Amino acid sequence: MTIPVWMLLGFATWTLALLVLTVGVYRWSRIFTGAAEIREFRADRVEGSDWYRRAMRAHANCIENLPVFGAIVFALTMAKVTGGLVDSIAIAILAARIAQSLVHVCFVQTNTIAAIRFSFFFMQVAGFFWLVGIIVAGTAPVA
Repeated sequence: MTIPVWMLLGFATWTLALLVLTVGVYRWSRIFTGAAEIREFRADRVEGSDWYRRAMRAHANCIENLPVFGAIVFALTMAKVTGGLVDSIAIAILAARIAQSLVHVCFVQTNTIAAIRFSFFFMQVAGFFWLVGIIVAGTAPVA
């Protein structure tokens, strides 16, 4: 497997780990201690502590960006676009995703923390566009 494919797998694994280690632990601990019933966790209303709501948003952010990264890695694979720069960008995207999630979940959201979180998000978006540019430049027909 190529580095971008490994980073995509890492992104998916991080998305699952974030779900299990935050939302899952919160919900199951409340259910098993009798603090909540399993039916109380509804998707159509915001509830729970600030930390829990941030964890849910961090997981949703992963879900929202995973298909974008997946489509880009698929295009890289189909176009057979490889190289050190591509690998480095893919690694940076996963590192920025993990950092963004951790900042989101671990810190109360002040303006400074939100700006740091946004910086990690921006790094991912820039990486996505950079990889798309590399794909287009590497596969564009020569006139």
